[in-house]
Amino acid sequence: MRLNRMLLSATLVVVALVIQVSVLARLQLPGAVPDLMLLTVVALALVYGHVGGAFIGFGAGLLADLAPPADHAAGRYALVLCVVGYAVGLAKPEKGRIRSVTGPMLVVVGAAVGSTLLYAGVGSLVGDTAARHVGLSGLLFSATIYDLLLAPFTVPFIMALARRAENDPLGEGRDSSGVTADVATGWLATGTGLSVGGQRGGLRMKAAKSRAAKAGRIKGVKRL
Repeated sequence: MRLNRMLLSATLVVVALVIQVSVLARLQLPGAVPDLMLLTVVALALVYGHVGGAFIGFGAGLLADLAPPADHAAGRYALVLCVVGYAVGLAKPEKGRIRSVTGPMLVVVGAAVGSTLLYAGVGSLVGDTAARHVGLSGLLFSATIYDLLLAPFTVPFIMALARRAENDPLGEGRDSSGVTADVATGWLATGTGLSVGGQRGGLRMKAAKSRAAKAGRIKGVKRL
């Protein structure tokens, strides 16, 4: 991944982890806990694709595994978020534009359900039976509801930040027209057409002035 992707992803993951540990984990809600780390990985994977989503998911999960007060084996959540990031990245549109809210909402539901089932499945393999005592169905329902309620306030914002970083004029991976190929529009209507349009308008203005100058020189020669 490029440097701007890495810096932005690391910053967002650290901020999400701090909020997750210091705020969301202390709410004492029934069932599961709203998973801001999961939503961060989902939003970035929808912009960066399956490879970037897998890397970001693994790093975010490993950081969550090592951060106190983690009470599970290190690497467990890293595996979960790595798989989720890869799977969500596969749902990234080919042209990088998400035109409806329905698609991201369904992705959030699938990520919430899939991460809960995968986390419980990995836990059963290592002897962690906490999900059985709490109730897997209750965890699935509460995790889905909480993540759906939190998603509209986080996923569009994170996708917008990632999209702006992708459209850095100094960055790599731009096609011949100057538009970054790996771009997601997300839920917000703040597309990149203004900046690209401004660049094209400037080029057209320069071309028009050049033609006018040439025409002026030609007329001057004819008059002589």
